[in-house]
Amino acid sequence: MKMLKEKAGENAGKIWNALNGTEGLTAKQIKKATKLIDKDLYLGFGWLLREDKISVEEVEGELFVKLS
Repeated sequence: MKMLKEKAGENAGKIWNALNGTEGLTAKQIKKATKLIDKDLYLGFGWLLREDKISVEEVEGELFVKLS
């Protein structure tokens, strides 16, 4: 369990770094920038959402993510 929690934190850091300095990116753009697989990408999103570091909305069927 702890290992997965550590991985979630690492993934969150990669996602945060990808978003930093942008007006927001789609999940696809973040996935490409971070090279995370889907499971790890969403694990990181969950971490950042829980910490109120990002906001997520659905735009034209795609997730759009930006720093809070």
